[in-house]
Amino acid sequence: MIPEPEPKEIDETLSMELRHLAANAVLKGHPNGSEKCENCRYYLEPTADISYCWHPKLRIIVGAQWWCQWWEVIPEDS
Repeated sequence: MIPEPEPKEIDETLSMELRHLAANAVLKGHPNGSEKCENCRYYLEPTADISYCWHPKLRIIVGAQWWCQWWEVIPEDS
């Protein structure tokens, strides 16, 4: 039998870290006008619904429709 899943200490720690990141980064689960993660220079895979944000202050998995205060336009020479 597979035991019922229960949060472990690491899950609680990671949850708190994400809450702190969200509070400090003004990380939102919705776009800010036309600005959203999928059209930000730090969104690693712009065609994916969920991808890695490689901004030095975040470095977490985010959704394409999310937004944060460090949003930056993708340079034209990219």
